[in-house]
Amino acid sequence: MKHLIFVFIAMVLAQSVTAEAVSGDLASMIRKDEATLAKLSKTRVDSLFRRVSTGKVGSVEYTRSFLDGLPAASGGKSLTCLSEALYFEARGETVKGQFAVAEVIMNRVASSRYPDSVCGVINQGTGRKFACQFTYTCDGIAEKINEKATYARLRKIAKLMLLDMPKKLTKGATHYHTKAVSPNWSRVFPRTATIGVHHFYRQPTRVVRN
Repeated sequence: MKHLIFVFIAMVLAQSVTAEAVSGDLASMIRKDEATLAKLSKTRVDSLFRRVSTGKVGSVEYTRSFLDGLPAASGGKSLTCLSEALYFEARGETVKGQFAVAEVIMNRVASSRYPDSVCGVINQGTGRKFACQFTYTCDGIAEKINEKATYARLRKIAKLMLLDMPKKLTKGATHYHTKAVSPNWSRVFPRTATIGVHHFYRQPTRVVRN
């Protein structure tokens, strides 16, 4: 009788071990599938943004409905920096105006006069009195993103701009200001566009005199 009891216990333990092994294998397979799908999804999303930015899938429309039709934007530090700059500098602008502000930042990145990275351009001069290039980086006010839907939309604009979509709105502008102010340089730099509440300007090429 004892022998039969030991055999029964052994069978139960064996089944338990097998079940745990199968469960572990299944969980491992699920994790691998999820990782693959996540990677595939990101690749497809990036591909869609790239195709839109180059005009291979329709054309960019400067409307909220167009942006809402795009998938959520994902990316690294540059995307975060540009998205935050758009949020704190232009979230009250029209969509077209938000694209225009993004153009200014990207035009600076492309210029030898400014840092060669998005975050570098945005944070240039931060921490030095009267030297910051973008007010929100040195106004002493904590940067809190409360309007989540607006921020998500701005991330899509940032994504498109980082994928090097044509920058035709501001004609190479490197500066802008709201209509409520009139900085000294606005009297010297040629104005290239006025969009929403902002005027846009292109910094003149330096002239070397003998």
